[in-house]
Amino acid sequence: MNIAVMDKVALVMILLAIPTFLPAQTPDDRAAVERAALNYLEGFYEGSTEKLRQSVHPDAHKFGFYKEDGKYKRSPMSFNEMLDFAEDVKKTGDFPDKNAPKKVELLDVLDQTAVAKVYAWWGSDYMTLAKYDGKWMIVQVLWQQAPEG
Repeated sequence: MNIAVMDKVALVMILLAIPTFLPAQTPDDRAAVERAALNYLEGFYEGSTEKLRQSVHPDAHKFGFYKEDGKYKRSPMSFNEMLDFAEDVKKTGDFPDKNAPKKVELLDVLDQTAVAKVYAWWGSDYMTLAKYDGKWMIVQVLWQQAPEG
């Protein structure tokens, strides 16, 4: 192999080794993902089915764990059950304390998918989101009651 060919091969190898970074997110995407997560929290906190409908996809599923008698129990929740829970909060006025945790942590935001963690009075939720027709929607939630201590 002559030197010119070896130089071209080396150049191609170097270029292939350099990762190509495309814009994965925009500030607007980050803000929209955060808003969706806050709508989720506020939907439960305020009893707002409107906020849940704005940010939770109808095909979404919520699954989690709470402790009872020292053992974790499973707790699935469909989209309709989320709405029922929010309606019950509003109807009974069983709102959380004003100092209840309400924090969103964005873990990853790409151009079509995202992952966030929210801190709430019941514990922590990890959620996956996807962009549907330009709108960020929660599609899966995995939660756990806050550990003791």
